[in-house]
Amino acid sequence: MPLIDSHCHLDDDRYDQDRDQVVERARALGIDRIVIPSTTANRWPKVKQVAESYEGMFPAYGLHPMFIEQHQVAHLSELDEWLEREKPLAVGECGVDFYHSRVDEKWQIQLFSEQLQLAINHHLPVIVHVRKAMDQVIGLLKKSAPITGVIHSFSGSLQQALQLVDLGFKLGIAATVGFERAKKLRSVVAQVPDHGLLIESDAPDQPGVNHRGELNEPAYIVEHLATIAELRGISESELIGILRQNSYELFKFEKVV
Repeated sequence: MPLIDSHCHLDDDRYDQDRDQVVERARALGIDRIVIPSTTANRWPKVKQVAESYEGMFPAYGLHPMFIEQHQVAHLSELDEWLEREKPLAVGECGVDFYHSRVDEKWQIQLFSEQLQLAINHHLPVIVHVRKAMDQVIGLLKKSAPITGVIHSFSGSLQQALQLVDLGFKLGIAATVGFERAKKLRSVVAQVPDHGLLIESDAPDQPGVNHRGELNEPAYIVEHLATIAELRGISESELIGILRQNSYELFKFEKVV
């Protein structure tokens, strides 16, 4: 059964020289669908172009909190228009990031809250980025409910994970889970319900334990797939089935095959 990469920045300029080969390597390992989230308004056209260039690529449009200085209020109305016209499968990447500073906290929260409302208006899930702000994000999601989505590259506690799954969210598990030192994440992955999991590369960033210093790519998710299966005590084929079902449930792909 084919595998789905639920989060990959395949539009990244670092892929411009060998994007075809990156896609071919992923397909050779059975990865037949890739979700491509956006970061800034000026990247939306390239995300659209890349997604349309390959079968099984699906764009999402949003305003990423790590690029907060590039976002303008006008981009929210532009995003509304893009969502209406392009009919993507999700809003994102959006969220809250206090990793470096909280100096722009008010603007970050406004931007995230308004993107949540756009997702509700367009009946779409959200792809959420969160660092050092998990409780704030959970509070905003509760306030915006009912809404669904994925917390990409999840790194919170088991208690936070279970709250999110109870809200109808899924947890995107990246290659970090392959590192022995990631004890908290590995414990979460071992214990959350089946329906709360997705797998992602977050390529070209977050290369796994076997690719430190390299450019990450979707093909590498087969490595942390094996780690997740081991942590959960199930076969890789059973895990792939669970992850595929969860991806279809969240992103509303055509009927599962």
